[in-house]
Amino acid sequence: MIKNYIKTALRSLFKNRAFSFLNIAGLAIGVACASLIFLWVQDELSYNHNFEKHNSVYTIYENQTYEGKISTFHATPGPMAKVLKAEIPGIKTAARTTGGDGDELFALGDKIITEKGRFADPEIFSILKLPFVSGNATNPFQQLHSVVINETMAKKFFGDINPIGKTLKVNNEQEYTVTAVFKNLPKNSSFQFQWLAPMANIDHKQPWMNIWGANWTRTFIELEPSANLTSVNQKLQHFIADKTKKTNTTVCFLFAMNDWNLRDNFVDGRMSGGRIQYVNIFSFIAVIILLIACINFMNLSTARSEQRAKEVGVRKVVGAGKGKLIGQFISEAVIMAFIAVLVAIGLIYAAMPSFNNLVQKDLGVDIVAPAHLAYLIGIAVITGLLAGSYPAFYLSSFNPIAVLKNIKIKSASGTGLIRQSLVVMQFSVSIVLIIGTIIIYQQIQHIKSRQLGFNKSNLIYINLQGKQVDQFTTVYNDLKQTGVVADAALSDNPALQIGSNTDNYSWDGKDPVKNPLISWQNVSPQFLSTMDMKLLAGRDFYNEAALDSNNVIINEAFAKQMGKEGRIGGIIRDGSKKALAITGIVKDFLYNDMYASAAPLLLYCHPAGTSVLSIRFKNGTNLQDALIKTGAVIKADSPGYSFEYQFIDDDFNQLFKTETLTAMLAGVFASLAIFISCLGLFGLAAYTAERRIKEIGIRKVLGASVSGLAGLLSKDFLKLVGLSCIIAFPVAWFFINNWLQSYQYRVTINWWVFIISGVLAMAIALTTVSFQAIKAALMNPVRSLRSE
Repeated sequence: MIKNYIKTALRSLFKNRAFSFLNIAGLAIGVACASLIFLWVQDELSYNHNFEKHNSVYTIYENQTYEGKISTFHATPGPMAKVLKAEIPGIKTAARTTGGDGDELFALGDKIITEKGRFADPEIFSILKLPFVSGNATNPFQQLHSVVINETMAKKFFGDINPIGKTLKVNNEQEYTVTAVFKNLPKNSSFQFQWLAPMANIDHKQPWMNIWGANWTRTFIELEPSANLTSVNQKLQHFIADKTKKTNTTVCFLFAMNDWNLRDNFVDGRMSGGRIQYVNIFSFIAVIILLIACINFMNLSTARSEQRAKEVGVRKVVGAGKGKLIGQFISEAVIMAFIAVLVAIGLIYAAMPSFNNLVQKDLGVDIVAPAHLAYLIGIAVITGLLAGSYPAFYLSSFNPIAVLKNIKIKSASGTGLIRQSLVVMQFSVSIVLIIGTIIIYQQIQHIKSRQLGFNKSNLIYINLQGKQVDQFTTVYNDLKQTGVVADAALSDNPALQIGSNTDNYSWDGKDPVKNPLISWQNVSPQFLSTMDMKLLAGRDFYNEAALDSNNVIINEAFAKQMGKEGRIGGIIRDGSKKALAITGIVKDFLYNDMYASAAPLLLYCHPAGTSVLSIRFKNGTNLQDALIKTGAVIKADSPGYSFEYQFIDDDFNQLFKTETLTAMLAGVFASLAIFISCLGLFGLAAYTAERRIKEIGIRKVLGASVSGLAGLLSKDFLKLVGLSCIIAFPVAWFFINNWLQSYQYRVTINWWVFIISGVLAMAIALTTVSFQAIKAALMNPVRSLRSE
């Protein structure tokens, strides 16, 4: 019997090739799209799951209150990790690392490469349980000058030679011995370091590195299996305040590894979303696309089934029972759904490289994985059962005598209304996605076109290593001699990334209760001119940095914070009560957060100890030529160091990485949702034209024009799309408005976006339906009426 069902189903598929193609294509595309999104979601949700202890690993965050607003930071004092285990029950292990994956220069003979990594305490290996492939996995930091590297770094320097025991020179200063090699960390890991070296090499370099009042290191801990998180947080809350013996507003808490990627956005000291918002959004989109595809499949299946009434009548006359007919129709739908799923699998594999390039991941699909297999089989079975149930029970109930006598069979009650409702639902969702895509794109462009307060074009920066800072004067003069460099300057950080510190700044008239968060940066005298910033009052730093050792330049926001003392000649005192004179006020420029207003900023003229060299090329310069000449200068004046640069433009675009990805994915999947909906609309238009073929023939005989007939067949569908617009507009406004609320600097939702989206949807629907309508209107009426 099953063999007969399969044979009949395949015969029906080949007999109605166009209909079968539309039905299978729509479901296959929907399943493939949803599957790709779910793979992305799965990757995001499994972030850091490569670490064996991901459920018990935390990092310490701090909430600090400034001007009544709570700000959240991940930097902690240097001495903190050493005393946590002894003083707070439940903490199994604690370790420090430097704040992020920093650049250090590694050299082996003539091979000089900058690699990203961290200095860390040896306890970090117990916490992370790195997958070592060779070397001392138990205690890799037995030596002070030891380094642990990943497989890629080992391959770069040593090829196929065993690197254990070999040495690499770091920053042209110290030889470090390779003691272990670990497997490359996956992309869906918060840690992306290529090397780790003992923290003991650097934690004594500055006096503030070992005091409780300075935050500079990341602190990671592992909790005991029996530990109570709430209890640990309560004891940790005022840990720093107790150590400093000062009344301050610093509150510490544990932030779980499982949340680092998904929920790392904090507003006023509380967790407020993050990438989890986008995971939820795209999970919803995946479900909606899958739903549209399934609706499409069911809609076309039920619409087409009514054309098989005579077949049912004949089968009943020759003895087919109702049960066999039900089994036949359901099996046909399920077989068609399985074919669609098989096609979808092919589409997934074909689209995977492009999708990975779009989302910048290395996703893979394992069809035989239980979860993936259950998902695909479930879609095929459920969709097939739902699509086949209507024709199975409805058609199997026909009176064979009535059918074979050509007596018109009435459609089941409400069938037309249900079919129309499904079309409205499909296009409503598609219109919402179109509107969302437009608004997201507008928001990104709105921020990108915002005045930064400096010129980011033709601007690069280099992370300096070792003693490169000492060569600045020579490098600067030689860069100017190239003819392609307009200016160059030193600073602690790139222009878009500036650190913050209260440093207990004070001035006359300051409210002693208030302790505002102040950003600061050490720079060389050329900083403002290199950044192309505008001085509003006063003067720039002198070319001789020593002349401005007691002077500072502040921005507008800081001047407003100071009130009447925020003027040229005003005095600011730092934590050591040293008096600093304001010599200039610079126009506000944006950094760190592109969506917020400019924060108070102070610039010191202290080039010694800085670590970033910014270089501005002259306008109209050929960038490739400029980079070649600049690289030659850097290598000549700093032998043994590499020339590795970064464009500020690229850093700026990286700040919108998530939003840009959202816009691209929303646009792609909105287009596919429209396409799937149009496949269904195309099939329904063909079905409608076929049902009204005699009516069209009569109207043509009576003088109806082709355009009139095309309009007659199209208007019903356009009404449905119009109703979709009415439903979609308020829904889209509600969701998009809520999404925009998370941005301080945001675009206004304009009415014309809805008009454009509606007109676009109407135009697409009209184009889809018109093809079938015109085809039916052009048909020879003699052929459609000859049976009468």
